[in-house]
Amino acid sequence: MILKVSPSTLSGTVQAPSSKSLSQRFIAAALLANTPSKIIDLSDCNDCTSAIAMAAELGAEIELGSNGIQITPTPLGIPTPRTCELRAGESGLAFRMFAPIAALSGNKISIQAEGTLLNRPHTQLIEGLKALGIEVESNDCKAPITLNGTLHGGEIELDGSHGSQFITGLLLALPFADVDSTVTLRGLVSRPYIEMTLELMEGLGLECHHEQQEELDVFSIPANQCFEGVEVEIDGDWSSAAVLLALGALCGKPELEITGIRGRFSQADSAIKGALLFAGYNLLGTDGGISISKKKPRSFNLDLTNCPDLFPIIAALAAFGKKPSKIKGVGRLAAKESNRGIVIVEEFNKAGVTCTIEGDYLSVNPSKIKSCRINPRGDHRIAMAAAILGSAGAPIEIEDAECVAKSYPAFFDDLAAIGGIITSVSD
Repeated sequence: MILKVSPSTLSGTVQAPSSKSLSQRFIAAALLANTPSKIIDLSDCNDCTSAIAMAAELGAEIELGSNGIQITPTPLGIPTPRTCELRAGESGLAFRMFAPIAALSGNKISIQAEGTLLNRPHTQLIEGLKALGIEVESNDCKAPITLNGTLHGGEIELDGSHGSQFITGLLLALPFADVDSTVTLRGLVSRPYIEMTLELMEGLGLECHHEQQEELDVFSIPANQCFEGVEVEIDGDWSSAAVLLALGALCGKPELEITGIRGRFSQADSAIKGALLFAGYNLLGTDGGISISKKKPRSFNLDLTNCPDLFPIIAALAAFGKKPSKIKGVGRLAAKESNRGIVIVEEFNKAGVTCTIEGDYLSVNPSKIKSCRINPRGDHRIAMAAAILGSAGAPIEIEDAECVAKSYPAFFDDLAAIGGIITSVSD
């Protein structure tokens, strides 16, 4: 599907969708509970659909309701696979998070992937599980992978610079192992995502003692824990809200209000608020959320190492600035749905925006946007960034626009509802 997004004036109110990061974590946790859990306002994105399928494949009973789902775990909360093959779709979080959880079962299990996830490395996962005694076969550190053995727990040291997704899986799985565990991380990045996982565990009553020792993070996890299922309402998604706030910053007149983003859990992409303040915007708190009005952004230097999903959105905002902007953290982008830094450079160039990469920095040189067709390479966040260029600059055609369903299926519908001009294009 090719959609054309044209310059628009946006106003009114739009509600951010539910957090896919929180949704997937609660799905995984519910699989390990002693009693059923109810998850309300679960994200309806493709990644969460994959997580639900994996929980079911690991033995959970899933009951869909009008405003959420009920997950009934297997007896004692230990996964009992219905199949020797799990399917993660394109969800990197589901793939890496469920791997150590699946290893609790002691079964030989293959984890399959689709689309862009087939090209993403899982080195940290493979090395970590091998260090804990699990036999792992892979396709040159890529999917599919096959696990054989039982996760008993123990001591492990990992390079935390490879991301947080497998670490989240370990933190959720090790309380149910039969040996106390210590996880030591060097150079931890994406710290807010680990904080989210720890907050979730604390709320469920799971013990995990965290200490920071110079450049190390040490997690001590007692074995043989258990917890009762919960009823929880998922917070709004700051990753999606960031796109809407950027659209309001460039097209909101008189203002655009984004609601549904107040909640209990840490989210890395709430850093969009600070980024917008650096860019010269005033954010007005409302009863339901935040409102923002159109203004030309000033140039900025930002470090997005801990929130790399903001890169395409912030780069699109910087394209309309007064002077060049620099964004640190490009090294975190190579193993996303696309090689995201390279894709930003190549696709933004089509729209007349010159971006360059030097070391760990992306430089964005503002320019008058020109009409073009952008190929997001299957990357949902690139597709949404392209929509920002089109809404605030010149008509932009977006190939494979349906790829936004990975995180925000209703994105183009929501954009149209607040005044976005979107038309379908014949190939």
